[in-house]
Amino acid sequence: MRRTIDRLKREFGYYRALLTHPDTPWISRALLGAAIAYFASPIDLIPDFIPILGQLDDLLIVTGLIRAALAFIPSGVRTECRDKMARKIPGDCVGRKSAGMSGNPGHGGMT
Repeated sequence: MRRTIDRLKREFGYYRALLTHPDTPWISRALLGAAIAYFASPIDLIPDFIPILGQLDDLLIVTGLIRAALAFIPSGVRTECRDKMARKIPGDCVGRKSAGMSGNPGHGGMT
């Protein structure tokens, strides 16, 4: 159970890092924000008291929004944020590109 909780914390940290990364496109920020809002909202397309379907719509909509958001984010940004979460670096993922340098040649930015 503890491993599952730790993994969920890392995933939420990863999505938060993607939201705050300066190179994340606005469409991805909007889609991730919509996924969070839908997940936290008490209003559902199919009410949760309907067995199976009530929870299934939450799963499908939130997962679809997250996948759509990830499709627009450059792979270098996703990798950078995932690596920082894997190493458990505290704080948000801040891109080196915004500071005028890039530690990953070939991923854009100035070298």
